[in-house]
This record gives sequence, structure tokens and C-alpha cells, in this order.
Amino acid sequence: MLRGMATLNFSADDLQAAQAWYTDILGTEPYFARPGYIEFRLGDREAELGIIDRNYLPPAPEGPAGAVLYWHVDDLTGALDRLLALGAKEHDGIRERGHGFVTASVVDPFGNVLGIMSNPHYLEMLATG
Repeated sequence: MLRGMATLNFSADDLQAAQAWYTDILGTEPYFARPGYIEFRLGDREAELGIIDRNYLPPAPEGPAGAVLYWHVDDLTGALDRLLALGAKEHDGIRERGHGFVTASVVDPFGNVLGIMSNPHYLEMLATG
């Protein structure tokens, strides 16, 4: 039934500021933009990260909420340090999950939870095609 992550959408009150922040984090401009929405492709499988102007969404609960998608990073500590240096706030610090899985998450300056992870399974999948 579920075949893979297609697009992850975040929201922001200031779409222009979110575009600048994520362009800096990702090192690339959005590949798609229209009023109220931008989209980046990133990573080994060109996953899609969309950011929508929060005005187009129904009211959300106060504070960070929702599912956490963890993006694989090669240097978890370095990635976490960079996110924090660029204005993200720690959501869940570095946690050893066992068998080489290590996670952390931050809240970006726009209120979205961004998860990062050292994930040996991800690397195994890349190695096998």
C-alpha cells in the first residue's frame, strides 16, 4: 500500500524567509515555485520537500506537532550543530537507538520538526541499488 515517501510538506508564516533558510541548509534553490508554495528535491533519491504558506492550511495545534520524518545524514553531530547555528531549536537531542541508529530533531525557525538520523539501513539500501 505505502510505497515510499513522495513529498513532505512543511509550512511557514513567512515563505520567503523559509525559502532562504532551507536554500542555505540544503545548498540548492527550490526546483519549483509558485505563489504560496515552493519545493526542493534533495538527497540520493531526490525526495521532495515542499513548503506551503501557512495561510493556505487549516488552523494547527499550538507548538510543534505531527509526524517526524528523519533524513539520513552522514555526520549527525555536525548536521545538528549546523541546524542549531542557523537558528533551529533543539526538539530532541542526540539519541542512540541501538544497532547503529542515532537520531536527533530540531524545530526550524518556522515551527516545523525536522528529524535527522544516522541510519545504517539507508546506507545498505543505497549500496544494493
